[in-house]
Amino acid sequence: MPSRRQEKVSRIVRDSVSDSIANHLNDPRIEEQFVSVTRVEVSADLRTANVYLSFFGGTEKTQKNAFDAIIHAKKRLQMLLAERIQSRFCPVLNIHKDEQFKKALETMKILDDLAKKSQAEAPPQSEPQDKDTQGEGGVQKNI
Repeated sequence: MPSRRQEKVSRIVRDSVSDSIANHLNDPRIEEQFVSVTRVEVSADLRTANVYLSFFGGTEKTQKNAFDAIIHAKKRLQMLLAERIQSRFCPVLNIHKDEQFKKALETMKILDDLAKKSQAEAPPQSEPQDKDTQGEGGVQKNI
């Protein structure tokens, strides 16, 4: 379980990296994509931070190009983080693609498809009417 200090540093790293990607990197490969920092894991000694990114929109090729551009700009991200963090040490960034998020979306899509398929195959059910609202001869009367 992460300590309060780890959680605080993690939040600062996430905000800094997210802001830096959105506002301080001028690479056209990144501007074509929507990049989200999904999670940050900081080591117990606060020396390293694993940053997980998700990419939305575009093709696999453009997402890979955007990820390569961010890896190329890692030193710039590190420098911008060092300016923001008030600590003796600035964590070294390790940047990863977040495959968990993509797998979760694929799983949700499969479950939605199965739910639609099972609804289409199920016979329609007729709703039984309450006997209290029916009058004589099966004629429904308003109450």
